[in-house]
Amino acid sequence: MEENFFEERKSITELNAALEKIRSEISRVIVGQQQLVDLLLIGLLCDGHILIEGVPGVAKTLAAKLMAKIMDIQFSRLQFTPDMMPSDVIGTAVFNPKEGSFSFKAGPVFSNIVLIDEINRAPAKTQAALFEVMEERQVTVDGYTHLMGYPFIVLATQNPVEQEGTYRLPEAQLDRFLFKVDVHYPSLQEEIQILQMQQGKNQYEMLQDVNKILTPDAIRYFRKIVQDVNIESRLIEYIAAIVNETRNNPSLFLGASPRASLALLKSAKASAAIRGRDFVIPEDVVEMAPHVLRHRIMLTPEKEMEGISPDELIDSILKSVEVPR
Repeated sequence: MEENFFEERKSITELNAALEKIRSEISRVIVGQQQLVDLLLIGLLCDGHILIEGVPGVAKTLAAKLMAKIMDIQFSRLQFTPDMMPSDVIGTAVFNPKEGSFSFKAGPVFSNIVLIDEINRAPAKTQAALFEVMEERQVTVDGYTHLMGYPFIVLATQNPVEQEGTYRLPEAQLDRFLFKVDVHYPSLQEEIQILQMQQGKNQYEMLQDVNKILTPDAIRYFRKIVQDVNIESRLIEYIAAIVNETRNNPSLFLGASPRASLALLKSAKASAAIRGRDFVIPEDVVEMAPHVLRHRIMLTPEKEMEGISPDELIDSILKSVEVPR
C-alpha cells in the first residue's frame, strides 16, 4: 500500500514538473490567459476536444498553435469558410490513371492537433464531416475506414459577436467538445506587457523559439496518471446529481447528456492532478462544471428573453445541489 502511495506521488510530481515547463514556454509568447492555458492542458490530459470562443485578437489561435509547438507531433490548421466542402477536411478518393484505380488522399484533418479557425463559418454538411472523426478518431470514405494518429485533438475557435455568414453548430457536435472556453480581454497591465514583449519581436519569431517538451509517449503516460487519480463514490454521485439537475430544471429546454457526466469526471481528475493532488475534491468539480456544461444546455426562450446566461443558470444549479463533505 505504501509503495503504491509513493509511486502515485512520484507520478503526480513528474506530471506537474512537465506542466510547469509547458507553462513557462507558453508565458514566453502569451501574457495572462492562465485559465485558457490550464483548460487546454486539462483537455490534452483528458483526450478531449476544445471549443474556444472569444472576440478577435485575444490569442485564441495563438494558444492553439503553441499547444502544438510544445509537443513533438503534427499540426494542421483549417480556416473554415462558407464554400468549404467535406472533402476539403477529411480527404477524398483520387483516380490514378496509371494504375487504373482510386487511392485515398488524406485531408488536413489527418494530424495530431487540428486547429479549426472560425468553425461556425462552414455550412452544416462540412461541420458534419467532423462528427465521426471527433468521436471515434477515424474517417470512413467510400466504405474504407482510416484511423487517426495518436494523439488526436480538435481545437476550434469561433467569434461570439459577428454572426453574419455563420452557421450555428448543432447540439450533437457541441456535445463532442469536452470544454467550451470563453476567452476575455486582457487586463490593462497584461496589455502593457504584451506591447512590451512584442515591440522588438513578432509572433512568428516568438513561436520559433518555443521548445518541444512532450512526446506522444509522454502524453500517453500522463493520461494514465490522470486516469488513476482517486475519486470517492460520493463525488461521482455529486457529478451525476449536477448533470441530472440540468435535465429537470424548468429554465432549460435541453439538459446535458451522459457524455457531459463523463467529461466532468475526467476533467475533475485532471484538475486535481495539475494542482498536485492524486484525489478529487468538490472544488475540482465546481470549477470544471461551467466549462463542461455551458455549451451542452439550452435555455428556454423565456429565459433567453430575460437575458439570463448559461453560466448564471449553471451557477444556480451548483448552488442547489448539496456539496458532499
